[in-house]
Amino acid sequence: MPPSKKMIHTCLDDLPFGEAGPEAAKGPVGKVRLPDDISQRILTRDVVRIAWPSLLELVLTQLTSMADQVMVGRLPGTAGIAALSAVGLAAQPKFLLMTMIQAMNVGSTAMIARYRGQQNRDKANQTFLQAIYLNLFMSILFMTLGLVFCRQLIAFMASSAISEETLTAATTYLRIQMYGFVPFAMSFTITAALRGIGDPRTPMIYNTTANVVNVLFNYILIYGKFGAPAMGVAGASLATVIGQTTAFFMAFSVVLGSRHYIYLDFRKKFRFDGAIMRSVSKIGLPSMIEQLFMRAGMIIFSRTVAGLGDVYFATHQVCMNIQSMSFMVGNAFATATTTLMGQSLGKRRYDMAASYMKQTRRLGQIASILLGVIFAVYGGRIVGFYNKTPEVIAAGGQVMLIIGLCQPIQTTQFITSGGLRGAGDTRFVAIVTSVTVLGVRTILAILTIRILNWGLWGAWAALIADQCLRTALVCVRYEQGHWKRIALKNRFDGA
Repeated sequence: MPPSKKMIHTCLDDLPFGEAGPEAAKGPVGKVRLPDDISQRILTRDVVRIAWPSLLELVLTQLTSMADQVMVGRLPGTAGIAALSAVGLAAQPKFLLMTMIQAMNVGSTAMIARYRGQQNRDKANQTFLQAIYLNLFMSILFMTLGLVFCRQLIAFMASSAISEETLTAATTYLRIQMYGFVPFAMSFTITAALRGIGDPRTPMIYNTTANVVNVLFNYILIYGKFGAPAMGVAGASLATVIGQTTAFFMAFSVVLGSRHYIYLDFRKKFRFDGAIMRSVSKIGLPSMIEQLFMRAGMIIFSRTVAGLGDVYFATHQVCMNIQSMSFMVGNAFATATTTLMGQSLGKRRYDMAASYMKQTRRLGQIASILLGVIFAVYGGRIVGFYNKTPEVIAAGGQVMLIIGLCQPIQTTQFITSGGLRGAGDTRFVAIVTSVTVLGVRTILAILTIRILNWGLWGAWAALIADQCLRTALVCVRYEQGHWKRIALKNRFDGA
């Protein structure tokens, strides 16, 4: 069966397979010579065609998250501050439970991209089926754990400076999120597989639709419109679950049957494939360890900031939410890098893998500088959309200046890490993330907040130090060319 028309055709598809032997894998990256008839313009076209649907999807998703916080943040009186803090408290436990599923998705995306490059549809589809069934089992397990230990998870995230009103609202928010955990996880898995084969447009369509549904129900359920009860924070959480469930059903309909390059066919008896899962786990497990350490660091970091009280913690959550918008630029280009490097290595073309990385970083830098200027100049006004409290706007404006200045560094780190993951070098990325987030960020945050009394500014100084060190380490790793030797060692031909 030929590739689906929804899959993006790149110049890589027209190139012959390379002769990637031990000699080609030696040494640092250095200067790469493009193949004949391949220009920078063609590379840009390939990168943009894969990155822009992911960017649009991620931006719209983040705008929806912003809408959640803006809408709850505008609840009257102290309810707005408590609601902003509650949503922030509930976010970390949810994504902690998503860690294993995200890790398997990293492995399946890299594997599926590699098989797509090898033009091996059967192996790509077998990998997809294994990922779906495994993540279904894990998501049911984690949903149950989340429901049983909901209050304990929130209490662990908080500090003595957080009010009881905030703790109650956060518990309600997280409990509702857990009821929608399975469709949320399944749509993530399908999206990861579609991106692996080079189809970012389909996830863009169903996730955009889900975001529109989410915002619509936010308005209805938070404020009690069209006869619905005014549910506040609970309404925001329920609206998110409705949107995520919408995305799941749309995604499921795409891969049901054999019309797409990857598909689900329940008529076939499922058999666990140990060889495929070992290959997925070889990439995914380091990513899981990375995510676990990162989430542990984020939890300690968040608890440290929560000690500043509701107002500053709410300000911190607003700025984190805005910074997440800037993550979308890096993540979109990182998705393109993971896909294109994975496909290039599947075709044994180290030259194309390095060329795609270089061009993606160049484009990412342009976008990040523009975004950084906007944040630095208009940061206070952006924070004011969330909450009109003067203390929140003043403190948030200072933090936004820091976020703006850090944009180019942050984007480079995302893109380079995405390329290393696409090449299978997930272990190094995991170690670097673990050390910088759990070590550098948390230690500096405790030092600057609790000892030096720098307040909220100290927390963000710690975060930026983490980003700078992580960027330097992954860039050095990439330039050393170790990823080529990993790709040679793990060709996936026998998986």
